[in-house]
Amino acid sequence: MRLAERVTRIQPSATLAINAKAKALKAKGVHIVNFGVGEPDFDTPDHIREAAIQAIRDGHTRYTAVGGIDELKDAVRGVIREDYGLAYQRDEVLVSCGGKHALYNIFQALLDPGDEVIIPSPFWVSYPDMVVLTGARPVIVPCSEEAGFKLRAEDLRGAITDHTRMLILNSPSNPTGAHYTPSELAALAQVLIPRENVLVVSDDIYYRILFDGMEWANIAMVEPRLKDRTFILNGVSKTYCMTGWRIGYLLGDAAAIKAATKIQSQSTSNPSSIAQYASVAALRERTGVVREMVKVFEERCHYVMDRLAGMEGVTCPKPAGAFYVFPNFSHYYGRKAGERTIETSLDLADYLMESAHVAVVPGGAFGEDRCLRFSYALSMDDLSEGFDRVANALKALD
Repeated sequence: MRLAERVTRIQPSATLAINAKAKALKAKGVHIVNFGVGEPDFDTPDHIREAAIQAIRDGHTRYTAVGGIDELKDAVRGVIREDYGLAYQRDEVLVSCGGKHALYNIFQALLDPGDEVIIPSPFWVSYPDMVVLTGARPVIVPCSEEAGFKLRAEDLRGAITDHTRMLILNSPSNPTGAHYTPSELAALAQVLIPRENVLVVSDDIYYRILFDGMEWANIAMVEPRLKDRTFILNGVSKTYCMTGWRIGYLLGDAAAIKAATKIQSQSTSNPSSIAQYASVAALRERTGVVREMVKVFEERCHYVMDRLAGMEGVTCPKPAGAFYVFPNFSHYYGRKAGERTIETSLDLADYLMESAHVAVVPGGAFGEDRCLRFSYALSMDDLSEGFDRVANALKALD
């Protein structure tokens, strides 16, 4: 069967592939400690589930407006006004089938062949391939471990060309947990202000999962002159433990939102009506559940950092949020597992899966091959056992 050429230019999601392999081994009776998961290990809060049930009882089971129901758009606007201090109108909001879908729509609406998109590395695995699908070119800008895996103003300045159309910022970050401070964002903004054709996509999907009193900020909050050129991507998946409900949202320029909505109308049409009404409850009836979840993640993060500190040669910047760590394991490259030499993050991930029955995601998929991504959206028992297994497996390398 002849496939479209565009399919050959992209890769399948590495995180989904790791999870599939882990599930296959688990089905065979192997106890896998899965550090590859990209979702909270908590149930959706009760009041959100009850809202979904009530939506079914109330007959909210038909098509909705393509870009989302007004109640949800207004709930989104309310949250952004409260948490960001920014005001948007309904026609500046698009509700999609998850955050990834919202990103896909805006990329398709704004990017043309020949455009360049600056992506700081390490990056979420899907950014480059989603850009490639538009015909635009990803411009990967390495961000050093010493800089906390964050883009510096001088790096951004050096990456911008006359073809630059967009910058993607993800904070807190998947895979590193890095979060940009207001002063760091202000420095980036000064580079962007005179570049009037450069847009910003701010992926804020983990914005409420911050630790140690870290202050939330994004670039449109820090520099109002960039608000009209910034698109805020968010959703209910990570904050409210609703990954399977598939509701994401996008805010930005009304004309661009209209174009993205038109693209959505010819692909999925509206998101699930029931999930939309549940999301209204999530955004409007905010309880202490999120704070308790963040407290648990913060405690786990401290534990994980202590375990990593006890591993010879492993380094890792402390995350400011999300639920990932991205440690550097290159100290073990060149060592052998039997007849096999560990040379890449994929080699090490495969070795840990096969010998220790631990699933991690190779850092090469995120643009940094010296590292592995560990999610700590696991119980403390699994975290303890998993890091015991990793430590023993590393000691077994020749």
